[in-house]
Amino acid sequence: MWKVQHLDFQFDFLQKGQNNKPNSLYFYFKSVSMKKLLFLLLPFSALSQYFQQDVSYQIDVKLDDKNHFLSGFETLNYKNNSPQSLDVIYMHVWPNAYKNKETALAQQLKRNEGDKIAKADTKDLGYIDSLDFKVNGAAVQWSYTPEHQDIVVLKLASPLKSGESIQISTPFKVKIPSGSLSRLGHIGQSYQITQWYPKPAVYDQNGWNAMPYLNQGEFYSEFGSFDVK
Repeated sequence: MWKVQHLDFQFDFLQKGQNNKPNSLYFYFKSVSMKKLLFLLLPFSALSQYFQQDVSYQIDVKLDDKNHFLSGFETLNYKNNSPQSLDVIYMHVWPNAYKNKETALAQQLKRNEGDKIAKADTKDLGYIDSLDFKVNGAAVQWSYTPEHQDIVVLKLASPLKSGESIQISTPFKVKIPSGSLSRLGHIGQSYQITQWYPKPAVYDQNGWNAMPYLNQGEFYSEFGSFDVK
């Protein structure tokens, strides 16, 4: 019996399968005060297949509040906790969603809110540039994906095996768009800075989740630690 605050946790096994191995976990909470039971059935297959990549960031960044730019340098350590070897790393560079009328964000806004990006003045658009990706200090081949200007793919010189780590670094410069377009932006010198730095797409049991920046919903990103100066 494990006791945490006012809840008791108890585990038992159900539905034994081949070789008398349990297929699922019978898990319930017993409320000490309320004397109520809460049952939850969790398949062992889901528990055994789950993993999460380990990402830690160091970012040095400056804001130019007259010309509305961010200039920075990013170093991130990426550990592959998946059971697969990875030949590529997909990276989100989402400020490019504000670059022109061809992006997924521009097309979504055109459908839902009028052709805001296509009609915007050049000074109101945004982007990220000055990228120069390196892996473990060495230049790496990278390119934008054919479908989206706000996703890049790094082609690793050698596969990143399960349990191994690499260091990815790049400078970057972000032109902050007008806050009238979407969530990232500024109105005068009032700033809403969101999704502004290069970040790896999530790699999970379904593979890479490389997706463009859109105006609706929340973003699927790896949890990580951040040291930002």
